[in-house]
Amino acid sequence: MITLSDLNIIGSRIKYNSKPEDLYNITFSKKMGVLNSEGVLTINTGKFTGRSPKDRYIVKDDITKDKVWWGDINKPLSNKVFENLLKKISKYLSGKELYVRDSSVCALEKYRTKVRSVCEFPWSDLFVHNMFIRKFSQNKDVEWSILCAPNFKADPELDSVENENFTIINFSRKIILIGGSSYTGEIKKSIFSVLNFTLPVNENILPMHCSANYGQDGNTSIFFGLSGTGKTTLSTDKNRKLIGDDEHGWDNDDLVFNFEGGCYAKVLNLSKDNEPDIYRAIKPYALLENVVLDNNKSVIFSDDSISQNSRVSYPIYHINKSLSPSIGKSPNNIFFLTADAFGVLPPV
Repeated sequence: MITLSDLNIIGSRIKYNSKPEDLYNITFSKKMGVLNSEGVLTINTGKFTGRSPKDRYIVKDDITKDKVWWGDINKPLSNKVFENLLKKISKYLSGKELYVRDSSVCALEKYRTKVRSVCEFPWSDLFVHNMFIRKFSQNKDVEWSILCAPNFKADPELDSVENENFTIINFSRKIILIGGSSYTGEIKKSIFSVLNFTLPVNENILPMHCSANYGQDGNTSIFFGLSGTGKTTLSTDKNRKLIGDDEHGWDNDDLVFNFEGGCYAKVLNLSKDNEPDIYRAIKPYALLENVVLDNNKSVIFSDDSISQNSRVSYPIYHINKSLSPSIGKSPNNIFFLTADAFGVLPPV
């Protein structure tokens, strides 16, 4: 039996490692989303349709104080403030119906990190199912916990944070708190921040914000670039196998491995002709975010009236040519994708 007593969450009705079809039904029954014409769950993340990097905090303690580059992005927070918010969120989540999932990150077994997510919303749990690696060890050896409570809002004056929304990472407690925002990207990027810190320090691994794919002759290509420059599109190639579309590690054994178990693709102006594999991956048990539907509930991919950051998450096996496990050799080709408005760097 799963309990959350270690997080001081008590009396909750826990739905554990729910199947995607069950999460679809729950979300639909609670009127938190609709099915489009293709039977794909479509939700709206509300006020936040993207991440809030300036509302991300790291607890400054003996582990982090001399190793983090503190500033506007890596904002320090005291352990006292963290513990106060943890206490409030634990109380807020107690007694509620919660969606708990044990999964992991890092496709290479020796670096795998076990994660327990506790979500207030069923579709947040679906996102975790889609994006993390779907191997788990029930109630054993949980290394990191994520508490995601979108409807919990901080009081900036009382809680010593700048806004009502926040993401806080505590490396000593190995707990991540997410509150005030239902944008699912906060979940995946919080874990990427954890790996970005722990893997170089503890394992001498280079974490990379890149996509990667694998050719028939065994060559690996990786694609670096900011969001929207084409990492997902270029790595999803009919002639190559997809390793991953966003977050990878490169270790001393010259292996490149995916951190995730799914893809989180932008869908604004998505075209069946230009991006057929991504288009086909949008099928039942994927999760569409902040898209506009027409009267027939078909997605209008060209409509950015809700957000220019409309997205879909899906498990990597929705891509027919994906590599399992998501591990490649040392890259033969490294591409740097640019969207340089000043013309200083040549676009790729």
